Amino acid sequence: MTINWGSLTAGQALKCLAAAQREMCAAQAKMVRAMARLNQIRRRDPTVADEIALELHITRNAAASQLALAGALVTRLPRVLAEIEAGTIDLHKAAKVHAVSSALSDEKCRKLDALLAPRLARRDATQIRRAARDLVHRIDPDGSAERAARRREDRKVQIVHEDDAMATLVAYLPAETAAASYSRIDAMARRRRKNGDVRTLDQLRADTLSGLLLGKSHSDVLGTVFLHVPIGTALGVTEHGAVLEGHGPIPGTIAREILNNPNSVWKKVLTDPASGAVLDVGRRTRRPPAAVRDFVRARDRECGVAHCHRPAHHAQLDHAQRWRHRGRTSTANLHALCAHHNRLREKPRWDVLFSHATGETTITSPAGRSHHDRPEPLHHPVPGPVENNDEPRRKAA
Repeated sequence: MTINWGSLTAGQALKCLAAAQREMCAAQAKMVRAMARLNQIRRRDPTVADEIALELHITRNAAASQLALAGALVTRLPRVLAEIEAGTIDLHKAAKVHAVSSALSDEKCRKLDALLAPRLARRDATQIRRAARDLVHRIDPDGSAERAARRREDRKVQIVHEDDAMATLVAYLPAETAAASYSRIDAMARRRRKNGDVRTLDQLRADTLSGLLLGKSHSDVLGTVFLHVPIGTALGVTEHGAVLEGHGPIPGTIAREILNNPNSVWKKVLTDPASGAVLDVGRRTRRPPAAVRDFVRARDRECGVAHCHRPAHHAQLDHAQRWRHRGRTSTANLHALCAHHNRLREKPRWDVLFSHATGETTITSPAGRSHHDRPEPLHHPVPGPVENNDEPRRKAA
């Protein structure tokens, strides 16, 4: 069918975009099956990666990675592969599932495959990785500490040389160390910006990091990272449910180490009894007090807009019912939005709505298309068999 691109409406252009993506996903599924079949014909000879690299004009390392992914999809994640063929997800998203599930046995991986595949539609790569990771922790909870310990042995720093006298410095660190380090760098950069520094925040973060590493920068600024810990895990009764904001589940042993460290910069948030702090200041002030800010950011954890994963402690607090329209400064009327989406709400024909009753944020575009998002639960309140305790949750429409 020939398309007259110049006559398309915005809605039709978006539908064409979605249709093209489905076609691309189906084509990727064909590549996966072709790679797996070639590997089968060659009896998994190591040179298969070289053969694929020459055919696709890619490096051998890239070919080897794609071949490993293809093998996992065909043998361990067949339902995820079916979702690629149906156009539900692309190969990049499927790779997130493979990376997270690679430590599981074949039997447990196929169990994850059956539970995860129905939940993949309309989710971005980060959401899929988190959903897969959470299932791994539920299917193989006893392996959590062992997996974390094994990963920590792989910590490293690498340099990747780029063009025009630039390079990328990569540090593979324990999640709590990386989160606290970034939070401190960000806090220092923001203080400098507030004090009149004209550099962008990205430039300030980069220069702050350089100064710290080279011993040229000293500051007493500490970052804040939220650690959500169920009472049982904090007391050592259970080993599950601890969540490091922006990262996800961590073993109970690591969570307790953080809780018991008197010099810890992480802000601990117990996910059981309420603190009794004042959470509603009515119309007395537009700017929420610290107790309200901490509560809302701990509750929302991220920007409320679908597929935006900006941590709430780096976001703004927006009045769902606008302050100028008599909105209250309360936890029921405040939700986290990153600066970009908070500004987007003020643009013509854009709208962002927040429901305190459901925790769902809905953003509507100028084309009239609405997308929904609500925070993932930190942990399931009632444990039970994995097969019966994994209700799909709408993340985006």
